[in-house]
Amino acid sequence: MAALSMTWSFSPLTSSKFRRVNRYPGMAFASVKSTEGLGNLPKVVLTSPHGSEAELYLFGACVTSWKVHSKDLLFVRPDAVFNGQKPISGGIPHCFPQFGPGPIQQHGFGRNMNWSLVSSENVEEKPIVTLELKDGPYSRAMWDYSFHALYKITLDKKTLSTELTVKNTDNKPFSFTTALHTYFRASVTGASVSGLKGCKTLNKVPDPTNPVEGKEERDLVTFPGFVDSVYLDAPNELQLDNGLGDKISIKNTNWSDAVVWNPHLTMEQSYKDFVCVENAKTGKVQLEPEQSWTAVQHLTVA
Repeated sequence: MAALSMTWSFSPLTSSKFRRVNRYPGMAFASVKSTEGLGNLPKVVLTSPHGSEAELYLFGACVTSWKVHSKDLLFVRPDAVFNGQKPISGGIPHCFPQFGPGPIQQHGFGRNMNWSLVSSENVEEKPIVTLELKDGPYSRAMWDYSFHALYKITLDKKTLSTELTVKNTDNKPFSFTTALHTYFRASVTGASVSGLKGCKTLNKVPDPTNPVEGKEERDLVTFPGFVDSVYLDAPNELQLDNGLGDKISIKNTNWSDAVVWNPHLTMEQSYKDFVCVENAKTGKVQLEPEQSWTAVQHLTVA
C-alpha cells in the first residue's frame, strides 16, 4: 500500500458550548477534547455527564473506544498500527466506497484517509462531533469521483450512535458499497448473535470469491471456528451477547445487510477476544449528481 502524504485539517475544539465552569464539585458535564493519540495521530475524546466515553481518530474516522462504566465494549487488535499509513485494525473502521475485495484496495480508502473535524455540539448533555471526507488526488487515483461524506458521532449514557451521509458532488452518477466493520470485545466461545434467523446467507469461508448461498436456521449465531457470513436484508435490530456479561443492541436505519466475522486461527494472537458484527450495504448504492444517502447505527448496552 502506498504511503500517504497529506496535511491534517485539525484544530483544538474551542466551542463555547463545551467551555463549562464546574461550580459544584463532583458535577459532570458533556465534553469534547482534542488531543494526540497513539503515533501522535490527532484524536478526539467525547465524555458524557454519565461517565461514558468514546475515542475516535481523525485518520480513518475510526472510533477506537466506547466505555460504559469504565468498561470498553470495543476491541482494537494488538497488531493495530497507528502510523497514518495503514488502516487502524479495530474499533469501528469504515469500508467505503467498497466493502470487501474489488477493483480498488481492500475495503476502500475511507479508513485510510484523514477526515476533518467540522463541528461539535452538545444536545441535551450528549456530546456530538461531525467529521467530513472529500475526494482528493489519493482517492481519485482509484475512484475518480467527487463526493462529500459526513460522519456524526453521538455519545449518550449507554448508547453510541453514528450517522454516515454520502453525497455525490460530481457531475456524473456513481455507485458504492459500504460497511461499519465493528470489532466488539468478546469471549469468542461464549459470544452469540440473535435476530438473524430466516435471513439469506452468503457463507464466504469456503471461497470468499464464490460465497455459498443458504438460509440461517439458528436462533443464536455462534463462533465455533472461522466465521465469515453476509446476511442479506437483515433486521434493523440485532442482539449481541459478548460472552463477558454484556448484551448489546445493534439497531440501524438504512444499513440493509449484516456481516458476522471472526478469523479464528488465521489471527491466533487475538481471535478469542473479539467478534465482528457489522452493519453493511453490500448491494450498490446508486447516486445521481447532488443526491445523498444516509445510514444510522445505534449501539446500546443493557
